[in-house]
Parts: sequence; C-alpha cells; structure tokens
Amino acid sequence: MWFFSLFGSKHKKLVKKWQDEHGRIVVLAHKVIGAYSKNDHKEAKKLLRELNSLAVDHIMDEDLEFYNTLKDHKMDAKTETQIKEFVATFKGTKMALMNFLTAYTKEDAVLDEKFFHTFNEIVEVLGKRIAFEEENLYSDLKVK
Repeated sequence: MWFFSLFGSKHKKLVKKWQDEHGRIVVLAHKVIGAYSKNDHKEAKKLLRELNSLAVDHIMDEDLEFYNTLKDHKMDAKTETQIKEFVATFKGTKMALMNFLTAYTKEDAVLDEKFFHTFNEIVEVLGKRIAFEEENLYSDLKVK
C-alpha cells in the first residue's frame, strides 16, 4: 500500500501515536456524551476541553507531517495525489470540528440540546473518518 512506503520504519512510531490518539479521541467523545446524558454539564465541559486540546494537537501534527512529506519526499504522482485528496476531503470536517469545539469550550458556552445533537453528529462523522483513515492509510503498517 502507498502509505506503507510513505511511512517507513522511522515513521511507524508516529503512526502508532496517531492510532493511540484516535482511540483517546473516541473515548473522550463518549465520556462527553455520558456526562451530558447524566446532566453533569460541568464534567462534560471539562472533558470537551480535553477533547479539544487532543484533537487540535492531533490534527496539527497530521497536517504538518503530511505537508512535510509532500514538500520533502520524492514520490510518485499517484501517492502525491492520494495524500492531497486525503487532506482535502477532511478539510470541511476538520473546520467544522474546530469551530464547534472553539465555541463550546468557552467559559460562557451553554451545553444545550443543540450542542448535544450536533456533537453526536460530529462524533459519528469523526468515527467514520477515523475508520477510513486507519483502514486505508494504516492497514498495511502492522504497527505494534
């Protein structure tokens, strides 16, 4: 698979880190849903801030790595196209997530029904995106 050649042995650690972060993002998202469902909005907001921090760091790290890879590595046209398509297809979801988290992690933001409905939709989209990323980009890496 193209991603295997792109991320050779020196990058396996990075991919493992990304997979671990995906798991933590999913767990935090479900904890936010659980806290909100128990009407513990203070805990939900605390968890939402943790999720925001982790998600921002994760996305920035991936963006930087993909940018550097495109800039610094010689690769065939197919691989370059696949990376660019991957980055482009996530752009809208990424911006929606960042805007949402920025709005709802503010001190005065109210976690209401609109928040909960939108958050659940975002979690569903992110779950699909993470699965796609790992199945299509990481599947052949056999990261231990």
